[in-house]
Amino acid sequence: MTNQSYTTSFTVDQSPQEVFDAINNVRAWWGEEIDGSAGKLGDEFEFRHQDIHRSVQKITEFVPGRKVVWHVSDARLNFVKEKSEWKGTDIVFEIAFKDGKTELRFTHAGLVPAFECYGGCSGAWGFLVNDSLRSLITTGEGKPIRKEKGMVK
Repeated sequence: MTNQSYTTSFTVDQSPQEVFDAINNVRAWWGEEIDGSAGKLGDEFEFRHQDIHRSVQKITEFVPGRKVVWHVSDARLNFVKEKSEWKGTDIVFEIAFKDGKTELRFTHAGLVPAFECYGGCSGAWGFLVNDSLRSLITTGEGKPIRKEKGMVK
């Protein structure tokens, strides 16, 4: 059986450590409404966007320059019937240096097509990872979700 969890990847010229550092600068690429810390193993942070989305992530793996895993310990998605769809899922960032470039593979393990939010959530992750995080890595400027405006494209 193949893994149907949402996955995307890209490569950049920056070092694995630069990619790792950008991932952990969550406010700069995911959203302004982040409370808590994402700087070391065991840290927890909460993401909120208006009354639409709230989730709590705990860092369960933290290997500098190689891997970060966030376990979603709580979630409330007000735009779907099953509001806690994300609860118990893992958000995984795997970094590899290949042929002089750094590859970032992002997987939201447990975000599968059977989830009502899969279409909207995978689209949001696509923008946040492939556009906002990638921009933060390559230019120093991400495109996080703004408090009032939503995603900046």
